Amino acid sequence: MRKLALNDEILLKVDKPARYIGGEVNAVMKDPEKVSIRFAMAFPDVYEIGMSHLGMQILCHMFNQREDVWCERVFSPWTDLDALMRQEKIPLFALESQDPVKDFDFLGITIQYEMCYTNILQILDLSQIPLTATERGEDCPIVIGGGPCVYNPEPIAEFFDLFYIGEGEIRYDELFDLYLANKKEGGSREEFLLKAAAIPGIYVPRFYQASYHEDGTLASFSPTRPGVPEKVEKQVVMDLDTSVYPTKPVVPFIRAVQDRVTLEIQRGCIRGCRFCQAGMIYRPTREKDVEVLKNYARQMLENTGYDEISLSSLSSSDYSQLRELVDFLIDECADQKVNISLPSLRIDSFALDVMGKVQDVRKSSLTFAPEAGSQRLRDVINKGLTEEDILQGARTAFQGGWNKVKLYFMLGLPTETEEDMKGIAHLAEKIAEEYYEIPKDQRKGKVQVNVSTSFFVPKPFTPFQWASMFSQKDFEGKAKVVKEEIRAQLNQRSIHYSWHEADVTILEGFLGRGDRRAAQVIRRAYEKGALYDAWSETFHQNIWIEAFEETGISLDFYTLRERSTDELLPWDFIDAGVTKKFLIREWERAQEGKVTPNCRMDCSGCGAKRYQGGVCYEGQN
Repeated sequence: MRKLALNDEILLKVDKPARYIGGEVNAVMKDPEKVSIRFAMAFPDVYEIGMSHLGMQILCHMFNQREDVWCERVFSPWTDLDALMRQEKIPLFALESQDPVKDFDFLGITIQYEMCYTNILQILDLSQIPLTATERGEDCPIVIGGGPCVYNPEPIAEFFDLFYIGEGEIRYDELFDLYLANKKEGGSREEFLLKAAAIPGIYVPRFYQASYHEDGTLASFSPTRPGVPEKVEKQVVMDLDTSVYPTKPVVPFIRAVQDRVTLEIQRGCIRGCRFCQAGMIYRPTREKDVEVLKNYARQMLENTGYDEISLSSLSSSDYSQLRELVDFLIDECADQKVNISLPSLRIDSFALDVMGKVQDVRKSSLTFAPEAGSQRLRDVINKGLTEEDILQGARTAFQGGWNKVKLYFMLGLPTETEEDMKGIAHLAEKIAEEYYEIPKDQRKGKVQVNVSTSFFVPKPFTPFQWASMFSQKDFEGKAKVVKEEIRAQLNQRSIHYSWHEADVTILEGFLGRGDRRAAQVIRRAYEKGALYDAWSETFHQNIWIEAFEETGISLDFYTLRERSTDELLPWDFIDAGVTKKFLIREWERAQEGKVTPNCRMDCSGCGAKRYQGGVCYEGQN
């Protein structure tokens, strides 16, 4: 029987103790004496969020396919247990074995959101691993970072031994084999990292040096050792049908955020929205064959006992075999009383027909993401969605029995005017009017239009990576314009408005486009108590303000300043598949308000054709 790392006395003191005990259905157990590599896979947020992340499940499954590797899971302890672990000097542990993370060979941290950066330091700190890579000795785990945030790894570079850029299925076997060979030869940590830097997709920060101009911009960024590449190329899985997939995912004891079977139907997106990092870095679009997906669905439902299955994709409507897959799931799931979740659908007659079959119309709401309030600004961001598309979708939905609509917008987009902001209220009003256009006897109560706005954050490897942001005061002023305009609408009682916090947005902008100097601020904020910054109840802006003041780092330099396309950017050493030439061209087209067709309509020459697969090679463009 396993001995738990936390005794009963501690478990009774914390909220949701099931977060920390492991032993769930489908958890992988191995004999630590019979494996050569122990890998701790960490998610820098609470258990319920981390257990909902598909990428972590895929890698854990892939690693555990090897007989010589045991991959276990680690999550950030919530604040109550964090305090107790520090007080009792209990080292952070992995769920499966309950062994201390500091005794593992590797600590991998998947990084999905910039506001989790202080939680990365929490994981290292509680694991009793030195925070910076240069402080770590031969007995410390190799700390690896991966995920979308590492497409600009520089703000957190000093905390990691290496980063894996791209999709993890490609190079980890090579990295593990190298580690074992180096260990057998008696090689040092430094020797392993130097050899690892030669593996495509692996970035080892200690072997690169940055210098800066007097104005604070980046002057140069180059390798310091022979054999270390100047460019690090992202890794891409081109054949999703034969790639590994977790058909026996771990089933949590407590309800996770995504408490269901997740069926990944494709990677990438054909749309090319200019603000969207995922749509750029996950190119080219690659689909899984529908027969493969049918097989996965059967196995996963049988192996988990879940009563819901969800399709995972950036844009499910663009999956070419969606109709056949949905028809299969409806037939397959009907007898088992399994619900079907269909996120990321473009609202058209097919989508509404499908949702009418799989959802309770009286309880559900439909989601539209126009992103901008005017057609002019939707063209600037290359949304590919007209006002008539939106109104037609709402009209069809209301006729089908829906009366609740969610609308998502962004404020602070490049070239935005006051007319664009007010357009958000006007579009919400037009949608409400569509409801009252249908005969009264066909309506299902009162219409409810929920408008939500977030504030625009420029991301690396998007055409908007050069854009400036607004100050917190300006962002809040924009939200006020929308709020006042909604109040002036005839159907204002049917429209509800909420907006994202501007203070968090500003910080996210700093962390997303920062350079190596940002690490000083992150570390200082953590030392002053910053933790779980992604959670509104635990985010304290004053801590970060003090951290900027104490380190002498200017927040405005990283957020308010528009970059020149000639400027060397901190992430320029990464080859993310889309060329800088393409991004510049899209940045210029945005300022001209020109729309670029999606990848199935015409090839925009982004650079992803080099991977020889996906939509780029279907002959449709």
